[in-house]
Amino acid sequence: MNFLAHSYLSFSDGQIVGQFLEDFIKNKDRYSFPREMQNGITLHRAIDTYTDSHPAISEAKKVFSPLVRLYAGAFVDVSMDYFLANDHFINTAENWKKHSQRVYRVLNENEQYLSENFKKMLKKMEKEDWLYNYREDWGIEFSIKNVLHKAKYLDKDIPVFLAFLDNKDRLQECYDQFFPDLLAHIKWVNEKF
Repeated sequence: MNFLAHSYLSFSDGQIVGQFLEDFIKNKDRYSFPREMQNGITLHRAIDTYTDSHPAISEAKKVFSPLVRLYAGAFVDVSMDYFLANDHFINTAENWKKHSQRVYRVLNENEQYLSENFKKMLKKMEKEDWLYNYREDWGIEFSIKNVLHKAKYLDKDIPVFLAFLDNKDRLQECYDQFFPDLLAHIKWVNEKF
């Protein structure tokens, strides 16, 4: 899952920060953060592990793997945020806007824990409102281009966004099969803290 799902699947402000920290820290440093942030780091890992093992995600990867091989998972993660952002059973557009604003506020209030790389990205994320705009085709296209840009061994012109558009119904089905299971699993993980 990508930024929106990780922020949504947090049960406290500290967990939101920890969820975002996970991709920017070394494993040995995880215990140097406050307990709720450590819980967020643990949740992030639990989300990623569960996601990678779910059959619906394996099916979704088939959409992208002919184009990007081992990077398919990264594009599935971005795609799932699109479907989450448009899931009217989870949240309204107005509440997603409030959620995104809360996440930016929480991250900015805890900037002393953020790496310099993340702080730079956070400025862009907030200015362009990435979390809210995952709901738009152009927002996902932007995210897909970001992943392509960061991938060392992929041609930047691979038509990944076209594959997303052409397979939206199939990816929606994968999301519908997957996300309720993930939500139940992460609630269970959080109860263990």
